[in-house]
Amino acid sequence: MMQPSLIPAPDPNPLPAPYWVFAVLLVTTFILHIVAMNFMLGGGVMALVAKWRSKDREIGNRVFIDLAKKLPVLLPATITLGIAPLLFVQVLYGQFFYTSSVLMAWPWLLVLVCLTVAYYGFYYASFKGGQRPGRAGAVILGSIVLVFLIGFMLSNNITLSQTPQIWGRKYFADPAGWNLNLTDPSLFPRYLHFMVAALALGGLLVVFMALANWKRDNAYARQLLQFGGKGFMYATMAQVVEGVLFLVSLPSGLRLLFLGNDPVATMLFLIGILGSIASIVLMAEALRKEDIRMAAYHVPAIIAVVIVCMATMRDMLRNAYLAPYFRPGDLAVRTQWTVFPVFLGVFAAGAIFWFVMIVRYRKHAADHGQLRASKASEAAG
Repeated sequence: MMQPSLIPAPDPNPLPAPYWVFAVLLVTTFILHIVAMNFMLGGGVMALVAKWRSKDREIGNRVFIDLAKKLPVLLPATITLGIAPLLFVQVLYGQFFYTSSVLMAWPWLLVLVCLTVAYYGFYYASFKGGQRPGRAGAVILGSIVLVFLIGFMLSNNITLSQTPQIWGRKYFADPAGWNLNLTDPSLFPRYLHFMVAALALGGLLVVFMALANWKRDNAYARQLLQFGGKGFMYATMAQVVEGVLFLVSLPSGLRLLFLGNDPVATMLFLIGILGSIASIVLMAEALRKEDIRMAAYHVPAIIAVVIVCMATMRDMLRNAYLAPYFRPGDLAVRTQWTVFPVFLGVFAAGAIFWFVMIVRYRKHAADHGQLRASKASEAAG
């Protein structure tokens, strides 16, 4: 056992609301963040695949440009929606997360540099994709590599924060702040679990684009449906396999949590597996029938349930890792009833504001696409 003194004491300030409130908010905001991240990263990869692997170069370039224009919106959405879960992690697990961040201080600080450079790369590709498609593709590739690197740093930090028993060994081996958690057998399976999921959601993003174009440009929409649907299916198949590998990589006690030792965790695991398989079958049927409604509504509905289950399982896994060192019941709580309703009101208002922004953005994109189609029709006539 490690010395308890190696783990910093929790923040002496009491929680302003019960633990379960912050736990629910952590999972909820993490889901919002991860969906935006998956659309951004998966959309970028799908853009490159369309550009470099499409048999029809004209269609491939069109898909590339359409996706490239969305990336500068999706990246800031990912960052903004990631602030809340990061803050909730610091509130509940601050003594673990801060320590792991110090242990890998330099790689953690480089995340900001990578984000900034990737952001500029996406903007460049968005503005120059039509004029310089070759260079824009190379720039997006560079930005995507940086985003993959950021995900790797995040996975290192999370696994380090959940394994305080190795902190002393890590620090004394390298006190300069360059520690990564490369010896953890679950690191790479965990990392790939999130990255492959992003590719699947990138395929769904293309399916949504097909839905938006279904009435005004049906031929293009059908090609988008086939491209995005197949990308979703292949990535989800890989995700099921990789998820099993991630489960196997966990310590036996934690693995059994999802294999019968905890009924709730086991139920969530089964729902996640069955939901993923069901989404693959439904998408295959939608592609066979070219049924846009099934692909754009039914499959995403199932995937939404899967994402909720996986995010909840992730939180349960963290608590299981930290069980020897952390008990939620030990946290001091002093609910601030005067401030708490204001917080919930602002949170709800922010959610509504985001919904309105998304609706307006979709309307603007639809109007722009209709105008572009009209110009193209006039030019052809």
